[in-house]
Amino acid sequence: MDSKLRRLAILGSLAVILLVSLLVFYSNRDMQGGLARVKTDAVKVQTEESIVSSEGGQIGNDLSAFLKDSAFFDPEINPVLEAAKNRQNRLSLMVTSVEKDLRIQVVDESGEPVKGEGFFVKLDGMGEYKDLDQDGVIYIGDLDAGEYYVELLPIDGYQVPVTDTRVRVKEKVEYLAIDDISLLIKTEDEVDAEAEDTGIQDALNDSDKTEIKDLRPTSGKARAGIDVSKWNKEIDWDKVKNAGVEFVIIRAGYRGSVTGSLVQDPYFEQNIRGASDAGLKVGVYFFTQAVNEVEAVEEASAVLRMVDGYKLDYPIFIDTEGAGGNGRADGLDRETRTLVCEAFCRTVENAGGEAGVYGSRNWFNNNLEMERLDNYDIWLAEYREAPLYQGYYRMWQYTSKGRIDGIEGNVDLNISYE
Repeated sequence: MDSKLRRLAILGSLAVILLVSLLVFYSNRDMQGGLARVKTDAVKVQTEESIVSSEGGQIGNDLSAFLKDSAFFDPEINPVLEAAKNRQNRLSLMVTSVEKDLRIQVVDESGEPVKGEGFFVKLDGMGEYKDLDQDGVIYIGDLDAGEYYVELLPIDGYQVPVTDTRVRVKEKVEYLAIDDISLLIKTEDEVDAEAEDTGIQDALNDSDKTEIKDLRPTSGKARAGIDVSKWNKEIDWDKVKNAGVEFVIIRAGYRGSVTGSLVQDPYFEQNIRGASDAGLKVGVYFFTQAVNEVEAVEEASAVLRMVDGYKLDYPIFIDTEGAGGNGRADGLDRETRTLVCEAFCRTVENAGGEAGVYGSRNWFNNNLEMERLDNYDIWLAEYREAPLYQGYYRMWQYTSKGRIDGIEGNVDLNISYE
């Protein structure tokens, strides 16, 4: 090919390339413009729909539009509200056994006992039982060990379980903390505290004129301490600490002398937080009115639940003294009362805690088989210059008439030999 033809071929190729490039450029511009128009139109349509939907009160940007809908709050029309209502009224059973017994608790969706209703349960082969005091708890005792089925009978306004609850009644107490015991713990607002909280200090009957009423100086491993309850009312714990007190044993609660209710001391949480924050070492005690081992396990379980989350430096004590002769447990024989103390202490120890028993010299000598309690910390109450008690003890309450800065009125004074 000569040079002239070669030049014409090159020019022709360049022209074709230029033409193709121009076609591609204009095609892309039209597509982009079209897409932009589509996006703009979509936004416009969406905005218009939002405005229309907002005015109609159904969907869109008006979040309060449902308030304009008269049918929204009608449970017969709105299935969501109907489902929520049904869920709120749904009941379930929580059933536990300690020894040849059943405690049946009727609870709502939040796990709280449902009070104010006369529920009936049916125990297969045993008949029906009613919640007579309408506290949401039905107790059945004197059962043979084995497996049972419990049915909650229908009641107006509630949904009961459609299937029976299968439970095992234990042959012997196992000294294990009861998981759902918190449902049985009451406040003083729920009981007649004047009738229920009637514990007395038996050591008062044995005191003499040598009783020391001041905070005694200590040395070595001995420590000076106090014990308090609601009767001491408001306490300035910083002043108590500055007065020379090193530890405090705080009442966690008591079992009612009449009804047997488990009641938390109204000042317990305030006291244990205040004492701990002030830097004092703490322990707790519980005034018992248990009449058998089962109730002792309940009491220990209640205390363990109350102290959950708090650091204890001293044991959990069971205060085993009487309630003036009128308490439900005042007439127990030595064997039964000793079993109560053992059950309480073993339950505490099985939960990882340290346990002890509180009582006066006369109470220990006359109402307990102390040789069976040697493995636990003994807290002696004897109000004289030097104790006459012949047994071994690790803490001594030597007066109920002490005076400490930060506490109004009398307070019990103690020495710990831990």
